[in-house]
Amino acid sequence: MIGPGFVEEALWALKRHGLDTGPALKAAGIDAAALADPEFRISAEGYGALWLAVAEELQDEFFGLGGRAMRPGSFTMLTYAIVGSGTLGIALRRALRFLGVMLEEPRGRMTVAGGLVVITLSESGPPRSAFAYRTFWMILHGLVCWLVGRRLPLRRVDFRGPEPKGDTDYRLFFGAPVRFSQPASVLAFDARYLTLPIDRSERAVKEFLRRAPANLLVRYRHDAGIAAEVRARLRALSPVDWPTLEDLATQMRMPAPTLRRRLRQEGGGYAEIKDALRHRAAITALKETDRPVAEIAADLGFAEPSAFHRAFRKWTGATPAAFRRAARGDSPAAG
Repeated sequence: MIGPGFVEEALWALKRHGLDTGPALKAAGIDAAALADPEFRISAEGYGALWLAVAEELQDEFFGLGGRAMRPGSFTMLTYAIVGSGTLGIALRRALRFLGVMLEEPRGRMTVAGGLVVITLSESGPPRSAFAYRTFWMILHGLVCWLVGRRLPLRRVDFRGPEPKGDTDYRLFFGAPVRFSQPASVLAFDARYLTLPIDRSERAVKEFLRRAPANLLVRYRHDAGIAAEVRARLRALSPVDWPTLEDLATQMRMPAPTLRRRLRQEGGGYAEIKDALRHRAAITALKETDRPVAEIAADLGFAEPSAFHRAFRKWTGATPAAFRRAARGDSPAAG
């Protein structure tokens, strides 16, 4: 589900040109008054409809945030341009070249070092909004995840610009450590995925494009497969009662090496799943309750509060206390 902050940023693309937001809101089925409610959420399909409506009005699929307009139909052309690439590595390079031609800026460059793929955005002038970089990453990451038929877990996401005030959704969206006010906008993931094969039929491409851009808003296959079953089992338990991988495999009636291998095939591992669930639970507890940080840490299965502090800083770049203050609008989330 998408929060009001992302909706407001999409609408700002119209407002900055003096355009009426009413038709776009109507296309997405959004009541303008509902945006004032911090608990407001819209489905991926609704946000996709909003994106299409704004793109049609602006004649730009990138919300008017690039060096030049990404004309309607560009994403379809991008998909067809890379679907026959053979491997993820080739597809990524082609996608970055295509987006560079379409947008001019920001322009992505891919490097591989230390076992990581690092995609760095370059541009002239001052930083763009965090929303601009998020849109670039969403287009690129969402498309390549679909191409290889699995979720590609990210290692980190950096933003050149400052963090949007009071909008912590940015720290949840990518499922990876997010940092703001960095020298450049960067997205990184494990290099082992570059050799993944691409095999998509013409029919599959047409179905993907029919559902775009809504299907870019969720990490591909996050709710399907063996990883989804593992997440469901862990959500039903308190983190302090989570089983070892060996015990979980026994419960699922399969050998532990098989469970470990199948999780790797879906782009992750047992430790990563537990880490992501703790991350989300910590965010919810800090935003929605006044419980002491030490109590939250214990409930999440951390033996010491200091271990929770280290983990939370890795997830968000902030301490739990600073994050809680920022979520409530008291101060920026700083360490």
